[in-house]
Amino acid sequence: MKFLVSSVCACAVAVNFMAVAVGAAPLGAVYLMTNVESGNWIVAHNIQAGGILTFGSFTPTGGKGLHGTDSPPPNTPDATFSQGTVKVHGNNLFVTNPGSGSIAMFSIDTTSPSVLTRIGTFDSGGEFPNAIAISAQTGHLCVANGGAVSGVQCFTIDQTKGLSKIPGGFRTLHLTQTTPPLGPGGTVSGLLFSEDGSKLFVAVKGFPPTPGYIATFTVSKSGALSNTFTKSTPPNGLLPFGMSTIPGTQGIINADAGAGFTVFDFTNANTAKSAITTPLKGQVTPCWTVFSQKTQTFFLTDVGAATISEVSVDRSTLKATVVKQYQQEVNAATADDDIATINGNDYLYVLEGNNTSVGVLALNGPGKAVHIQTHNFSRIAEDAGITLEPINFQGMSTWVKST
Repeated sequence: MKFLVSSVCACAVAVNFMAVAVGAAPLGAVYLMTNVESGNWIVAHNIQAGGILTFGSFTPTGGKGLHGTDSPPPNTPDATFSQGTVKVHGNNLFVTNPGSGSIAMFSIDTTSPSVLTRIGTFDSGGEFPNAIAISAQTGHLCVANGGAVSGVQCFTIDQTKGLSKIPGGFRTLHLTQTTPPLGPGGTVSGLLFSEDGSKLFVAVKGFPPTPGYIATFTVSKSGALSNTFTKSTPPNGLLPFGMSTIPGTQGIINADAGAGFTVFDFTNANTAKSAITTPLKGQVTPCWTVFSQKTQTFFLTDVGAATISEVSVDRSTLKATVVKQYQQEVNAATADDDIATINGNDYLYVLEGNNTSVGVLALNGPGKAVHIQTHNFSRIAEDAGITLEPINFQGMSTWVKST
């Protein structure tokens, strides 16, 4: 495999290791981060016809990764105890640098989406930033900080200047933590804007048997958060983790690493009117969730059991049903996930940290997901001299060309 080395200038000089393009132009890309303490890198893979991946590039973020401290040790996959370290919005990519307390912003080349130009690297407002959410209504970006300085900071986005903090916009979560945080109990898991953009949800894990909670801030049109938040604590929840909105409702589905998943109903309220937790067969640590437009179902990945659970939620009753579970390769450490729609078909991309790979599933209909590829990139990284540490990989976000 040959590599093209080019300098990318924007606030700093970066070195981008990119595979020489072969064959048809990519239809999109998937992005994850290495999260290595000596230097954080984005790993980009091109999406080709049929959802298949080919390697794209390694691009430095301009910051450092960091692994949270597992209790009990030793450290294991899911280094940031969270969902949302890597996010695509429009033609921009945003990545957290947990070891540097910063967020890197990139522009995506719409012709060659694995080519990224760094616009800048910006202070996150706290320590150990580990989750990003971007409002579809206002375009504001918020980041969760899960370290000794824990809380949420929101920003405005400028395509040229990058991120600017909303003045006085830091909101503490009142967590007693260290940097890196000691977890997974008691750590921040993720951020999510409500479908109408009026609320920002923050998932915070508990210390089993004490349950965790969803913290809810109200959001103004200027992107500012309310000074205080309300708590919604599921009666059977333990470690609230990744979240997705339930389209057409004011509900959310929340993967719970200790209990399965919870459906919260926030209809006309900041405190959930109901919260029903459902266990998953064979669960170990179900953490991440994503929604498929084609199947109208949610896909939850379990890093410990190496399973993907497909769940449907009735829009009128918010009653959840487990459609099917898909066993992946044992010990693959299936983690962060995202879905891309290519030529009218949905494909699920799942980080497999222990295998240094991304798993690809074609979503052919409800209950009809089929594994079509395991895309390993360890040899490419070795040839490029990029340091990879399987327990540190984090993030998964997709970009697709407009049709």
